[in-house]
Amino acid sequence: MVHDEATLQERAMQLGKLLESRGACMAVAESCTGGLLSKVLTDIPGASSWFERGLIVYSNAAKQQLLGVPEELLEDYGAVSQPVAEALAAGLLERAPVDYTVAITGVAGPSGGSMGKPVGTVWVARASAAGVMAQRLQLNGDRQAIRLGSAAAAIDALLSA
Repeated sequence: MVHDEATLQERAMQLGKLLESRGACMAVAESCTGGLLSKVLTDIPGASSWFERGLIVYSNAAKQQLLGVPEELLEDYGAVSQPVAEALAAGLLERAPVDYTVAITGVAGPSGGSMGKPVGTVWVARASAAGVMAQRLQLNGDRQAIRLGSAAAAIDALLSA
């Protein structure tokens, strides 16, 4: 698991090189990471050639208004769920002129968890013309460790695209 921003930055640089070699670009939708992934990606010189936008959709209202997540999904499954993560990634792909999107939604803690979704539960979804793929993570550690691990998983999802 990634425990520091320097290691995360190394992975981000790999992603940037990959996207640049493909002539591709990406966008991100972040909830529990609150912009961490966008920050790490845009710290890389030249990121503007492959990073198009990053949205922080922390509230359910933002998820609905900015990315078109149906209210029914949020009510039926909750914000931290596979259907919502997939809807975030797909909604961003529909709205941004990019090849790939990635979305992160989770419970970073230290509070906010439940029996079914304890602290550290995170969903990462990737979308492209090939479709949408989501992955559930159960991360350990404090709030920052969970956020770093979530951002790393999002980068890894794009590296494997």
